[in-house]
Amino acid sequence: MKVGIMTLGCKVNMYESEFVANHLEKNGYEICDFDDICDIYIINTCTVTNTSDIKSRKMIRKAISKNPEACIVAMGCFIEANKDYQEEGLDIVVGTKDKSKIIDLIKAYFDKKDQIRRLYKEEATTFEDMYIDKFPGRTRAFVKIQDGCENFCSYCIIPYVRGKCRSKKMETVLSEIKELVSNGYQEIVLTGIHTGNYGVDLDTNFANLLKEIVKIEGLKRLRISSIEITELTDEVLEVIKNNKVIVDHLHVPLQAGSDEILKLMNRKYDMSYFYKKIEQIRNIRPDIAISTDVIVGFPGEEDNMFNETLKNCQKLNFSKIHVFPFSLRKHTKAEELPNHIDDITKKNRVKKLLSLSKQLEINYMKKFLNKEVEVLIEGEKDGYSFGHTGNFLNVKIRKKLKNNTFYQVKIKDISYPYCIGE
Repeated sequence: MKVGIMTLGCKVNMYESEFVANHLEKNGYEICDFDDICDIYIINTCTVTNTSDIKSRKMIRKAISKNPEACIVAMGCFIEANKDYQEEGLDIVVGTKDKSKIIDLIKAYFDKKDQIRRLYKEEATTFEDMYIDKFPGRTRAFVKIQDGCENFCSYCIIPYVRGKCRSKKMETVLSEIKELVSNGYQEIVLTGIHTGNYGVDLDTNFANLLKEIVKIEGLKRLRISSIEITELTDEVLEVIKNNKVIVDHLHVPLQAGSDEILKLMNRKYDMSYFYKKIEQIRNIRPDIAISTDVIVGFPGEEDNMFNETLKNCQKLNFSKIHVFPFSLRKHTKAEELPNHIDDITKKNRVKKLLSLSKQLEINYMKKFLNKEVEVLIEGEKDGYSFGHTGNFLNVKIRKKLKNNTFYQVKIKDISYPYCIGE
């Protein structure tokens, strides 16, 4: 049977969808494009914003209309947050648990053709093991090491849909990475809902995991998908300092550049702490790219507070800023806060911060003009080969180069969003 899979949201969802695809393929199913006419459609949903909810519903309806005779599976965070969600033509409904049991669920559906709803009242307390040995069409492979979050930032619904922090056993993580490396993957990306909190349930920690991963023979690049500033401990930074296999790039969410808003958000640091940690990171890795996330238009964010965020983002000199307008999530603490910001103000603030981000990106790129960098080639288009450096410069070279191979490249020009190399 033909299966089309649509993934919405974060890198954890990408990993879980890839596991589902691999698992199905090994059991005789044919993985096709989501736009093809398939026998089964799987939508791995997201609920981090209102827009995510809209996209999730849209993709479910798209699959139903594409082939009303197909088995339609909706799983993930949107479903977990909306357990009573109904859609005529939806056949299998799974929350954030039991994704690994997808084949059993599909077989059970085709046996009786009755709708299956796998939703639970209690939170997940154990890590649902998934193991991947290939990421078709990619040069970098994701490894999910952790699930759940207990930070309860006041704007965020994810702790309610993903549950408590739980970690993949260290020996399983190491085995998975070794197998991926032996299968030719040059770069491994560690991902989780709260990645830096790895090991809290295993009597270990993220630094210990990193120490073991960097020993893996043949691993060329190790990337951390995202990590909180409070989890960049001295022990973690010591591992980063001494192991060049860990790339020159960290994604560290700021969320707001105003202490007043950070407090309302229930973030676990203030700006003074953030500045000190960034300085510490740059002392050990002077050319590191540090990207971030910022939410604008949080309830109570006055103009002077937003301007403070602008100013601090510029001073912190991020290599890129991912900007999100505040999106109200039901049952979060932010829902109860006064002084919500109108959409026009939020859009204007997004525009200003994105403009700053572009300038900071170009400034960072210019640091590497006429310098040699190492690029991992990821594809070719219109006579150019494309790839990324360890510090995530997006490089294109007017030459056909071998995919999944490292090349020394000299940066000759900047044509945003690319560095032009030879």
